Amino acid sequence: MTSYTPPHERAREAFLDAVRFDRAGLVPIIAQDAATGEVLMLAWMNRAAVEETLATGRVCYFSRSRGTLWRKGETSGQVQRLVELRLDCDRDSLLALVEQTGVACHTGRRSCFFTAIRDGAVTEIAAPLADPEALYGGAR
Repeated sequence: MTSYTPPHERAREAFLDAVRFDRAGLVPIIAQDAATGEVLMLAWMNRAAVEETLATGRVCYFSRSRGTLWRKGETSGQVQRLVELRLDCDRDSLLALVEQTGVACHTGRRSCFFTAIRDGAVTEIAAPLADPEALYGGAR
């Protein structure tokens, strides 16, 4: 896996200016495991979160429920290191290719996408790999 190199300031500003944030100043972002392609989670970023992520290489989100920046792994140790940040064709959503330490989901599962319809029934297709209380103290 190649290590992340922060872009020069002009490139970072050009990327930030290209993002079409919604009326609330947010953009949805999907985190995907860079090595396996597994989709890990969907979250939100504001301009400050994108800026910090690009500058540090550690993925930072915006918590809509807390109204503040949320640095992935800050309390749980389940860190996401940025490999590459991509902007979609409409410039209104992001894809972060990441190296995930531990689990990505606050439920203790590797991915937040663990519920599916299979054989006509709603089914949980992945069990927790970690205790969410131990990771997050019940907080998201």
